[in-house]
Amino acid sequence: MPFSLHQGDALGVLAGLPDDCVDSVITDPPYNSGGRTAKERTSRSAKQKYTSADAKHELADFTGENMDQRSYGFWLTQIMTEAHRLTRTGGTSLLFTDWRQLPITTDAIQAAGWLWRGVLAWHKPQARPQRGRFTQNCEFIVWASKGPIDGSRNPVYLPGMYSASQPSGATRRHITQKPVEVMRELVKIAPPGGTVLDFCAGSGSTGVAALLEGRDFIGVEKTEHYASIAADRLTETIRETLTQDDVVLAV
Repeated sequence: MPFSLHQGDALGVLAGLPDDCVDSVITDPPYNSGGRTAKERTSRSAKQKYTSADAKHELADFTGENMDQRSYGFWLTQIMTEAHRLTRTGGTSLLFTDWRQLPITTDAIQAAGWLWRGVLAWHKPQARPQRGRFTQNCEFIVWASKGPIDGSRNPVYLPGMYSASQPSGATRRHITQKPVEVMRELVKIAPPGGTVLDFCAGSGSTGVAALLEGRDFIGVEKTEHYASIAADRLTETIRETLTQDDVVLAV
């Protein structure tokens, strides 16, 4: 199978994986952000933070959203250190974050041993305007590499900004779900046939994108509900992309 999906705590799962087994770590960790005060940031659930009161959908909550700034920085450094061990030399990491957590994310990724390469932007065209303020219609992607990058190994030219709305209606399966069309561009940083790791897999969008773009995928998701959704989406993607050449008839 071109993918494996693990339901459990990311640090525990990653500790059991071998060195140098992935080409790119692409993940959307819980931001532990939002709110005007420390109490608002650490006492509200993800659902309370990231869905509006008039939302017309019922999406399951997820854990890991109530760390204070220092705890988040320590956790991210620890898990990205483990991810660094799993990544081949010349491999890459891409971490989603928001404006509040951008500084701690860039610190943590460097403390974990990665070479910080820059910040990408995900523009959300349908972000809600704010009277008297600038619209917060961008999230960010901190990207880095494990040592030098050999451009001849994967000679792609990728943009530094992506514009797409968050999935809505029946296609929205997770509170903080990212658009597959954006993820399909990001996974191209891994070489064709390479392996992408997402240790906060959510509903599986990174994995779906990886499979559609001819990459293998390793996913880890702590919440059982979302791990089940991710498994279904990944399996369906495999079914949809199989061709006759992929099938061997056993007699």
